Amino acid sequence: MTERLEIPINKAAALAFVMAFLLPADGGEIRVNDTAGLRQAVNEAQPGTTILVEAGKYGSGFHFQNIQGTKAEPIVIKGADGASPPLFSGGKEAIHLSDCNHLVLRDLKVSKCTANGINCDDGGTFETPSEGMVFDTITIEDIGPEGNYDGLKLSGLKNFSIRNCTFSGWGGAGIDMVGCREGVIEDCHFIGKDGFTQTTGIQAKGGTENIRIAGNFFHEAGARGINLGGSTGNQFFRPGLRNFEARDLVVIGNRFVGSDAAVAFVTSVGCVVRQNTIVYPRKWIFRILQEKPLDEFQSCRDGVFAENLIVYDKRVRTFVNVGKDTKPETFSIRGNAWFCSDAERRPALPVEETGGIYQIHPMLEGVGTTEMTMGSKDPILKSVGARAYHAKGR
Repeated sequence: MTERLEIPINKAAALAFVMAFLLPADGGEIRVNDTAGLRQAVNEAQPGTTILVEAGKYGSGFHFQNIQGTKAEPIVIKGADGASPPLFSGGKEAIHLSDCNHLVLRDLKVSKCTANGINCDDGGTFETPSEGMVFDTITIEDIGPEGNYDGLKLSGLKNFSIRNCTFSGWGGAGIDMVGCREGVIEDCHFIGKDGFTQTTGIQAKGGTENIRIAGNFFHEAGARGINLGGSTGNQFFRPGLRNFEARDLVVIGNRFVGSDAAVAFVTSVGCVVRQNTIVYPRKWIFRILQEKPLDEFQSCRDGVFAENLIVYDKRVRTFVNVGKDTKPETFSIRGNAWFCSDAERRPALPVEETGGIYQIHPMLEGVGTTEMTMGSKDPILKSVGARAYHAKGR
């Protein structure tokens, strides 16, 4: 009679053994309802796997590395019920993704982290960016509340998208990008909160280029609603040190309420701000700044500010804040509509504007809400502001 060999199996090994059978080799769907199940499902996921996360509280501190979907078959982590998303809350960071590719996060909620809400990076492999990352319908709130702590922190991403997300209360940036390229941020909301430092809604720096920021809503989203550039330590530029902080970024069809300035061009080259609606900034309409030395970086230059609708009042005394070592004369300012609500005061600009439109009341509706839009049907205004962008069917 052959003696049977008994091999002890601990609980963790048993769970891994079971999960290996639960996850089909060629992807498929799996449901999880606790932290252990989620960790195991993500680490065992194959291209094409969709992980449905049931409603509930999942804590924080999830760090996933080298999770590899494909362009044709991404790995998807999503709330099982979009109306009741799973909550990741507390701790320093809710979720940290390193050196992952073609991974989709959808229908999740992140709250009350003391550092970043979600952190996604290239794992320090600067020459091989993290590709095909998607962040869709995610709520990130109450991050920080003070200091350089971001809702969504991205370092070294390529071909990524962020859509339909809501950011409410953060320390540094709602979205912070370092060395990212070929991405889109679309249809998101950035809502500032009292008690949070909120320096900017979106920041794109460290050699970031070819990003489209479109159709978003910013309400008191920091001192700078969008920071096109910044001031990055040279060692953090990706894929290596560039002579610009940001290049070829397009800001189009967005709506801004409040902030010191809606947009700042900072050590940036060739960035475009077009067909946005800007309402009641506190100090400036936009800024042109140089925050890196000229011996290594180009002067901030070649920006475009065109076809925007701007509503302002006496709080704006300097329309465009121009810093030293910049080249404002290389900027193009054209076709904007300017309305001063408490006087008839035309803007003083660093270069002569062509085709400017003055003092036609836009009759804005829903100011300060996500439904804010232009009420005026005056044909002269049909080509300006966020409404013009949306009217073209995008």
